[in-house]
Parts: sequence; structure tokens; C-alpha cells
Amino acid sequence: QLQLVESGGGLVQPGGSLRLSCATSGTTLEHYAIGWFRQAPGKEREGVSCITPNGFTKYADSVKGRFTISVDNAKNTVYLQVSSLKPEDTGVYYCAATRTYSSNWCDTRPVYGYWGQGTQVTVSS
Repeated sequence: QLQLVESGGGLVQPGGSLRLSCATSGTTLEHYAIGWFRQAPGKEREGVSCITPNGFTKYADSVKGRFTISVDNAKNTVYLQVSSLKPEDTGVYYCAATRTYSSNWCDTRPVYGYWGQGTQVTVSS
């Protein structure tokens, strides 16, 4: 059974950066796409980014140029580098896994089958 654990969240000032980690266990990532999602209070969960096993990446327009997704296959860990943070980036960040993807597509809708517990990111001065 695939398990995901997020870490790396915290309180950061506007313009700051964090590196979020999604450590996976139970299987390797070679057959899973990983997505990052976030949910602000009172709002729906939204897709931020995703990555396929062959390295295809996709980003929401709101984070393009500021966020970078990457994977360390040796550690079975996916990272989300979040930079130039804005107050509207505040929320609980979740990683998730799915076997539904292609070589040039991954889903940024929250329809994934495996989810972590989330890590809080607060952007405030």
C-alpha cells in the first residue's frame, strides 16, 4: 500500500521560499504520477503541480515560474520548491499519487487515489 507523508511547511514572509517534501513508501514511484495540491480555509482543494515517472511536469498558471516540482527516485521523495511566496499561497499542501497518467500528461484535478495528511504553509508578514 502506497503511503505519502508531507513535510517542510511553515510560516514564511511574503517573497520567501520553502521546500516541501513528499516521502513515499510501500512501493516505488516508477508507476505513479505525483501531484501537489493545496487547500485554503473555506476554499476547494486546487491542483498546484504534477510530475510523471518520465519527468513530464505541469503547473497551475498561478504558480508558474515560482514553484518547481522534482523527484529523487533514490529516496522515493517528491519535492515542491515554492518561491516568491504570496499571502494567497497560504493553505494546507497535500501530495497525492495516481496510476492514471501518460508520457505527456498528468492530472491537476484532485482525483488521485492516494493522499498524504498535508503540511501547512502560511505566508504572512
